[in-house]
Amino acid sequence: MTNVYSLDGILVFGLLLICTCAYLKKVPRLNSWLLSEKKGVWGVFYKAAVIGTRLHMAVALSCLSMAFYVIFLK
Repeated sequence: MTNVYSLDGILVFGLLLICTCAYLKKVPRLNSWLLSEKKGVWGVFYKAAVIGTRLHMAVALSCLSMAFYVIFLK
């Protein structure tokens, strides 16, 4: 289990947030409901979705490397 208060826990949480928001951007009903706001607290989800779609290769490689770290090195 990763701890949210450690650096690797924060990185795992951030990567999961980015991947989840990028996936939800592809679902039409959830896209209009969750990712419609571009500012404020709900804007974090929109910005995470944009990062996930534009940098999909870097996010995928980061997820793979983080999974390797959590499973084998930690």
